[in-house]
Amino acid sequence: MTTTSGTTPSAPAAAAQRAPQRPVKAAADELIDVSFTVNGTPVTISVPARMHLGDALRTNLGLSGTHLGCEHGVCGMCTILIDGDAARACLVFAVQAEGTEIVTVEGLGTQDDQHPLQQSFSHHHALQCGFCTPGFLMSSYDLLAHGEGELDQGTLPEELSGVICRCTGYRGILAAVTDVAETYPDGIPEPMNCAPRTLVGRGGAAQGAAAPSGAAPDELDDRAAVELTRPTGTPTITVQVTRQLTSPIEDVWAVMDDVDRLARCLPGAEMTADLGNDHYRGRAKVALGPVRLAFEGLAHITERVPAEHRLAMLAQGADTGGNQTAADVALRATATPEGGTVLVADAAVFLTGRIAQFGRALAGDVSQRLFEEFADAVDETARTGTPPEPGSGPSALAIGVTAVLGGLRHRVTGLRTAVRGKLAARRRR
Repeated sequence: MTTTSGTTPSAPAAAAQRAPQRPVKAAADELIDVSFTVNGTPVTISVPARMHLGDALRTNLGLSGTHLGCEHGVCGMCTILIDGDAARACLVFAVQAEGTEIVTVEGLGTQDDQHPLQQSFSHHHALQCGFCTPGFLMSSYDLLAHGEGELDQGTLPEELSGVICRCTGYRGILAAVTDVAETYPDGIPEPMNCAPRTLVGRGGAAQGAAAPSGAAPDELDDRAAVELTRPTGTPTITVQVTRQLTSPIEDVWAVMDDVDRLARCLPGAEMTADLGNDHYRGRAKVALGPVRLAFEGLAHITERVPAEHRLAMLAQGADTGGNQTAADVALRATATPEGGTVLVADAAVFLTGRIAQFGRALAGDVSQRLFEEFADAVDETARTGTPPEPGSGPSALAIGVTAVLGGLRHRVTGLRTAVRGKLAARRRR
């Protein structure tokens, strides 16, 4: 069996060179437009001539599943597929990707619909710290997709030697790959998450064209407001908050219909400019432990239905450190027989950068608490007519601590229930 998985790093260059090459002469600080397809989405990005593909995928397109380790083509962490063959993303210049078809680990499958390789890695616990996992998944896919005949157990370790696991979790990895090979003797299923979608990079959300790397948030001009695109693909987290408010529905809608007051109800947020046509510029500050972030962003009211007291908006933001957020938010108010209001907030939130590294559980808990505080602030503003001061409200740090403590209490309660159940079962014996 032959494969590129464990071969020398010449495979990336060979894969990239199959695309039509063009002569490029550029100054060190000059940006070059490069067009290719990644996970089924055609994109055009503007990058320096010396930026490697790994950085471009992570920074310009927000595809941070491609991990960077040695950046010398040795560790294999950044393995991706270029035109169907395994390649080290750190050894390919982004400009070499012109016209190619790229698949990253995000293209294999989603959290809710995993590729068989991902399922097998989970089943066999083929990971420890998880840093090498994307590289092994893509290298394993290349091995199984190009293999001929049965997998040779004697040479399998060598076939997968192009990726290094510093936790030495190789036994689980070998078992996972063998399991998939035996389950699909006629060929491994193709990547399951390749379709046109919105990609979020440092410049914000874009489909078909990503903003240049390093563009500062304050460089976004008013024209950028009309370019907000509804995020697609799998959100980092989804939130649904239903809150009982004491204020009458008309007073609550008056707050929802006033974007300035509505923005100030969100802890740490404020509107800074009305760009017209229901487009707005704003900022938000987030502090969670040692991580303190300040986002500049844009929002677009996509739906406003006064008769149904319903509002929908798209928002995106970025900070100077490479963190990005994008959200699709829907608010709906319903009157209660007692004269109060039920406010329902639904949000699909997409996170990229350090802020996404807290994990889905913590990010979900913090977002849930944030929207609960938002609903309470809407109620207070509707009752008093006075919104919170810009950028004020409960601190995101306090919200984060509350969310963490709430999550710990929930887990402790679940553990106690499980222990009591086991003790009761033993007594019944």
